[in-house]
Amino acid sequence: MSEDEGITVKKDENYSEWYNQVVLRAELADFSPVKGCMVIRPYGYRIWEKIQSYLDGRIKETGHMNAYFPLFIPESLLTKESEHVEGFSPEVAWVTHGGDTKLEERLAIRPTSETIMYTMYAKWVRSYRDLPLLINQWANVVRWETKMTKLFMRTREFLWQEGHTVHATEEEAAEEVMRMLHVYKDVYEHLLAIPVIIGTKTDKEKFAGAKYTTTCELLMPDKRAVQGGTSHHLGQNFSKVFDISFTDKDEQQKYAWNTSWGLSTRTIASLIMMHGDDKGLVLPPSVAPISAVIVPIIFKKDREAVLEAARSLRDALSGFVVELDDREEYSAGYKFNHWEVRGVPVRIEIGPRDVKNGQVVFVRRDTGTKRSVSIDNVSGELRRELDDVQTALYERAHTFLEENTHVVKDYDTFMRLMSENGGGMLKVQWCGSTGCEEAIKDETGATSSCIPFGEEPSGTCIYCGEPAREVVYFAKHY
Repeated sequence: MSEDEGITVKKDENYSEWYNQVVLRAELADFSPVKGCMVIRPYGYRIWEKIQSYLDGRIKETGHMNAYFPLFIPESLLTKESEHVEGFSPEVAWVTHGGDTKLEERLAIRPTSETIMYTMYAKWVRSYRDLPLLINQWANVVRWETKMTKLFMRTREFLWQEGHTVHATEEEAAEEVMRMLHVYKDVYEHLLAIPVIIGTKTDKEKFAGAKYTTTCELLMPDKRAVQGGTSHHLGQNFSKVFDISFTDKDEQQKYAWNTSWGLSTRTIASLIMMHGDDKGLVLPPSVAPISAVIVPIIFKKDREAVLEAARSLRDALSGFVVELDDREEYSAGYKFNHWEVRGVPVRIEIGPRDVKNGQVVFVRRDTGTKRSVSIDNVSGELRRELDDVQTALYERAHTFLEENTHVVKDYDTFMRLMSENGGGMLKVQWCGSTGCEEAIKDETGATSSCIPFGEEPSGTCIYCGEPAREVVYFAKHY
């Protein structure tokens, strides 16, 4: 890494350029020669593996099993559910030839897997004894975005998991939707240290073909929102089209109820934006590939003693993922910068004086604070330090969300906050009209985030003045 590979712009001065520099210089990802696609580098993929491992464990705890379905979807399957295909048609990439031979039927490259999976479910479900059918797959999907590529946030191909389930009753499907929504909430809040707002999408913003969509909504430091993960109640729309039916306990033939839910590598974009600072990436310990890095402070006459102590320290911390940076061709300052850009939660410094005093120095990545720690207690103290970092990052993000969530009662204030304040989460009363929703978007650039659970409307719609039917959050979105 050359000297100019530190972050050269400030987060609050050029947010977009800051983000690109962090992704590239922390070696998380890079631009691909395939336009609109990205290469996830090993350090970035290690973060995804952390997220994947945690979420996969939660998915299995709730009774789901992993499977895999084809990447290619025949056009006749994709077009079976009209609302679904209409919602995805602008983003579908098609295969028209196999070698030099034109295909008899175009194949869609998986934008989502409802249609291919439900074709199989129709074969597998025969009786109420076959239900619930709870399947998840980890896969890549392609959505032919025309907007500018933003690594991890918006690329034509990305990684995700998609769960697709079949249930005997509407109520069981509804329980599944909420169960998985709260799993996603847990991923964000306990693993990634990012608070979320959960609720239901408006009809305009729901998943194409769904009865309703629930969502985790995040607010980023530039006061724009991210749809972090969604869980959909599909009703019987797909089961009727694909004939997923079963003989119930009463010996009556009935159509099943479906759900689907997904979370993608967009999580990494949110992680970068939420916690990163002017020095680069800041990672919560729960998702960091490296918990701590040991940097020996080497002088020629004490070289061997310091290196031996550093190696012993690494061995004492074998219960953590710890990197020993004993490269002698680089200065200590260079190493500090190298690991700060990559967001390692704790740096452990050990020099000649520390060896003599039987101590090391902990430096926190999130605050830069330093403290001396006895080598005899180093493992327990590192665990405490990492726990403190995890808690502090969540509390800081939660405070930001609270400070930038506003209850707005008139449209003039709404427009002013969106233009002068950059946005944030604005909670308003709404009549439920798509016309008002679209007008607000046209005039302010804000779209609905979600209708929060359990909040009763009162008063009048912020836009048209008609009686309110819903409370809804609006924000400018990625």
